[in-house]
Amino acid sequence: MKQLLHQFALYNLWANKTILERLKGLSEELINKETAGSFPGLYKTVLHMMDVESVWWQRLHLAEHVQWPGKTFNGSFDELSRILIQSSQQWEEWFKNVSEAGVAHVFGYQNSKREQFKQPVYEVSLHLFNHQTYHRGQIVTMLHQLEIDKTPVTDFIVFSRSKK
Repeated sequence: MKQLLHQFALYNLWANKTILERLKGLSEELINKETAGSFPGLYKTVLHMMDVESVWWQRLHLAEHVQWPGKTFNGSFDELSRILIQSSQQWEEWFKNVSEAGVAHVFGYQNSKREQFKQPVYEVSLHLFNHQTYHRGQIVTMLHQLEIDKTPVTDFIVFSRSKK
């Protein structure tokens, strides 16, 4: 399981870099323009992705009071992108070094509704990586709505092929 999760962490990092590299060249107006999605626009979607990686990291490390960094973040898109990539690198590094027992470890956390749960690290991690894939897909849809050409392909199979 550890090897699989490390692959997903590597994929998450690669896919985030790929999608953010495409967004990097867009104007501030396009980055902030409202589009249909779970979050109204590219900036707010990436902000949510950064929040989620941070919140799950804090939960996994048993933070007593989980902070949502996006609630106070008002930096540029470049700053936001750097933070998301650093977070994705942190996850990848952690999975590279964690033991099989660490991946199976059951930990307790509280969700945003203050409900208590206990789950193994591998279930939460699979959720996190699937969550990020979902929102990257929304970003591609937003790019189409904004009539942006050359949308990036971030499929896992493309990542897998690129490593060979």
